[in-house]
Amino acid sequence: MAEKEIALLKKQISKLNEKKFDLEAWKNHTVIFLERIFGKDSSKIKMIKELHYDYSSWNLRDTAAAGKTKDKDPLRMQAAEILSATIAELENLGLPEGTKDKEKIWELLQDELTGKQVKEIEAFLVSEEQEKTEKIATILENLEKENLALTIAKLLIS
Repeated sequence: MAEKEIALLKKQISKLNEKKFDLEAWKNHTVIFLERIFGKDSSKIKMIKELHYDYSSWNLRDTAAAGKTKDKDPLRMQAAEILSATIAELENLGLPEGTKDKEKIWELLQDELTGKQVKEIEAFLVSEEQEKTEKIATILENLEKENLALTIAKLLIS
């Protein structure tokens, strides 16, 4: 199941109640987590990025007319609702299929690669280097043909 992902998102919800809440920092952290779970094109990421305080004169006037303070910040409530819906999705439907496939491929590769090779590939995956695909391919080319064939066979079977 998605216990780690759910725990991360629950932690983000709890951060909404912190006294020294920084919206932009919170959004950045949340986007990083959601990208990892759902991919860069997720609608959840778009919703989080669109969260912002409205400082227009109309909004300020309405806030003043309502008694200057509200019991709950509507922006934080909206953020909590987005993450609550995301958690419910993960609890009921599990991780997106693409994520499971990537995890399975990565597990199989880790079984066949040395620790050094795994660390090199991980470094390339998070780097901004333009030629990372070629460099990862070079690492995989250095595998013995038997190991490479066995890895591919395991990927096809799984």
